[in-house]
Amino acid sequence: MNDNDAARSMRIAAFLARYRNAGIFSGLDTEPGAASPAQTATAAATAASDGTPEQFVHDLEAMGPAFVKIGQALSTRPDMVPPEYMAALERMQSDVAPIPFEQVRAQIEAELSVRIHSIFASIDVEPIGSASLAQVHRATLRDGRQVAVKVQRPGVEQQVAQDLEILLGIARAADRITSVGRRVHFSEWVREFRAVLLAELDYREEVDNLERFAGHFEGYPQLFVPSPLRDLCSRRVLTMTLVKGIKVQDIPGVRRIEQDMRDLAEALLRGYLDQVFIHGDIHADPHPGNLLLADDGRLAILDLGMVTHVAPRRRGELLQLLLAAVDGRGEDVAEVGIAMGTSLPEFDAPGYRREVSRVIARYHAHGGSEAFSEGRMFFDMVRIATRHGLRMPPELSVLGKTLMNLETVAQALEPTLDRKRVVERHLERVILTRLRGTFSQSRLASDALQMQRLVEELPGQVSKVLALAAENRLSLRIAGLEESRLIENLQKIANRISAGVVTASLVIASAMLLRHRGIAGTDASTIVMLLFATAGSIGAGLVLSALITDRRAGKSRAPTSEDVP
Repeated sequence: MNDNDAARSMRIAAFLARYRNAGIFSGLDTEPGAASPAQTATAAATAASDGTPEQFVHDLEAMGPAFVKIGQALSTRPDMVPPEYMAALERMQSDVAPIPFEQVRAQIEAELSVRIHSIFASIDVEPIGSASLAQVHRATLRDGRQVAVKVQRPGVEQQVAQDLEILLGIARAADRITSVGRRVHFSEWVREFRAVLLAELDYREEVDNLERFAGHFEGYPQLFVPSPLRDLCSRRVLTMTLVKGIKVQDIPGVRRIEQDMRDLAEALLRGYLDQVFIHGDIHADPHPGNLLLADDGRLAILDLGMVTHVAPRRRGELLQLLLAAVDGRGEDVAEVGIAMGTSLPEFDAPGYRREVSRVIARYHAHGGSEAFSEGRMFFDMVRIATRHGLRMPPELSVLGKTLMNLETVAQALEPTLDRKRVVERHLERVILTRLRGTFSQSRLASDALQMQRLVEELPGQVSKVLALAAENRLSLRIAGLEESRLIENLQKIANRISAGVVTASLVIASAMLLRHRGIAGTDASTIVMLLFATAGSIGAGLVLSALITDRRAGKSRAPTSEDVP
């Protein structure tokens, strides 16, 4: 580690130490959607020494681009961050002072290997947007087309990689020595975040995202994404068509009179539901600043660098969870959550099921209101799971944050829109589309190949079984049965039955001897008494053993959901 790395490590450690008692992770024990009185008091007591949530956000921004992105990512983690900090992080701005245009020029020419004026007829010196990782300039191509040029800040990739490596080391230590680290697994979160952020820094992936989303939105003429110009794109430069419009929160009343915004809001919600549950893509950052009402009346979706890909099986689980929540089936939501999550040793299943059912019932009764939206419902589920010892997959938090952003945009477009009803009705279409996908040509071809393999291997397998049977070497073994408690319990039952039979035999033999008064002329009273005493001892032992063993088994039996009143 060189001097620069050591100095940076000390600065990061000092930043973390400053906020170690500020309640950053106290959200693990909060009630859904609100802080407890004790936590509120704790936060107030520590604010003077450790700073307010707003000061925390300010310090994050001052730490550099990696920490700005960390703050944005933490705003999707209600299992790590308490509500007051979540609210501050959601207001976090990534706008920073622009870099000099000469650095922009040098970056473009180095990436595209051509002089800037050979590509553009003109390019604005002042950027139209400047963020922590990049800034965007308006330009005009030689053929007259207007484009937006996104240029990565020089050296930002190296700085981000350095900071994340330092944070990963700190996270590993926290996982080993803190209880919250063992429960949340900070190092796993940092590794996932690093992979997503480094992918965002490669603009070639964003080019792929733009083209893929454009294809997915073909069924929604109200939505569009800018078209990239692949010949003018590289790892650190992205050139795309320029979108002219206004931000959704700045739409004037006159424009609302001229154009009905309800259609746009519904199309946005439906399009994003398709993206998640049909195509498996979650645009993790559809906040109001990344959506523009274009001059032609369509809704433009910008900045597709942060996209989370969801595997088919996880898609199905998320869809099952949302369907059950919309229907108000809290027990089913809890079961899907258990199947999706990772149960820790302290997992309290009955408590988790009870609390999830209560939250889903409230959501179902008040669905459509801002206080009980789909996004907040997902966040509440993550909080509940973490509190009861169940670690949920990151896709659940990302989807919750995405839905909350979409709800904000839909509210800005059409405040009277019944979002829950739109979601509920469109999920029926999503299910039908997924079912049709099950019978696609590629899926049927894959199933046919598996069936062909089974048919080809079946004769050989049957021949082996018949050969073993003919040689009397065929045996059936159930793995794990020998080690299970079943065999042990069967042996105990057999021993009790045997002891009972012996006891009964002794009693019968004693009665017969007592009746005949003797054996071969001798007095049998002594023998009869011995037999009766032996039978009594064995019987008493059996009764005591049964009572003690059964009582222990009753106490050690784990409670089930049926035991919960």
